[in-house]
Amino acid sequence: MRLAPELKSKIDSLWDKFWSGGLSNPLQSIEQMSYLIFMNRLEEMDTFEQKRAQAKKIPYKSIFEGQENCRWSHWKHFPADKMIVHVRDVVFPFIKNIHDGEKTLFAQHMKDAVFLIPKPSLLQEAVTIIDELKISAQNRDTQGDIYEYLLSQLSTAGKTGSSARPGISSG
Repeated sequence: MRLAPELKSKIDSLWDKFWSGGLSNPLQSIEQMSYLIFMNRLEEMDTFEQKRAQAKKIPYKSIFEGQENCRWSHWKHFPADKMIVHVRDVVFPFIKNIHDGEKTLFAQHMKDAVFLIPKPSLLQEAVTIIDELKISAQNRDTQGDIYEYLLSQLSTAGKTGSSARPGISSG
């Protein structure tokens, strides 16, 4: 895994925010981070597919059709109190019910998912950090490395005790 130091630093910051924000269970933290990363990537993938369809001059139906308010770009600048309600009550149910091609597999994993981010400020900080990762600008290897790094932090937490902050020894 060759994750750039600045990306590693941002991911460590994200872990720290989740830890201090009330999600001390590393497995729950990685799940919540993954959901947010997927929300971010979903709009990027949809935009890419739309451009590809336009280039091929074929019709394209956006996954967000009728649900434009679920786009990351729509809600990412909301005030924290409004953002958490919108993500919990509108966006999260939307991504749990996606049934579209390759995204169906994720939806199958999402069917039992629970939105656990307890504080509006934590959600807002996490969204800001995920935006700063600029995942779509990274190559596929880097995107995979981000997930590998999250998982490595999860395994580190497993070795030190489930309530330990990933990367920090509990004794």
